[in-house]
Order: sequence, then structure tokens, then C-alpha cells
Amino acid sequence: MGKMIFTKDNLKLGLALGLGGPLVGLIFLYYYLYPSFTLLEFLDSFIHENRLLTSIGSLSLLVNAILFTFYVNTQRDQTAKGIFIVTVLYGIGILLLKLFN
Repeated sequence: MGKMIFTKDNLKLGLALGLGGPLVGLIFLYYYLYPSFTLLEFLDSFIHENRLLTSIGSLSLLVNAILFTFYVNTQRDQTAKGIFIVTVLYGIGILLLKLFN
């Protein structure tokens, strides 16, 4: 079952992976870098501190860069396109949060 996800090539899968990748990255960074914070404290700091928004936001998007590279290198372009679209939307969201903080 798990192996099948890496062999499919469709836009919906790419969009789903693109949405989930940074969330997995964010949770990983929370547990690795900020274990003394509660999850809500971490998320509040992440959203309201521009320094954290830039660094943690960029690091969490690295998951999508890895996924995107994998799907491009295995010629699964539709999935890669979905990952790219969501990554751009996340990036725009981070920029807007920085501007309005």
C-alpha cells in the first residue's frame, strides 16, 4: 500500500502530499527544536514572530522540496506539479503573514 503512493502520477496526490509535507516538517521541528513548549505555544510563536516564521517556515517547506525532487526525477510530473502548486501557496502565505505581523 505505502509503496503504491510513490508510483502514482496524478495532480490530486501531489496536492495532498504538498499540503501534508510541510505539516509533517513543522511537527518534526517542533519535537526536535522546541520540546519544552506546548504545541499551541509553539504555533503561536511561529505565527507571530517573523524570525521564526521565516526560519521554521522555510525548513518545513524542505519536505516539499524533497518530495518534488523525487517525483520530478521519477518522471511523475502531474504529482510534482501538485506539490509545486501547494509549495508556492504556502510560500505566499508565509510572505503575507510576515507582511501583516
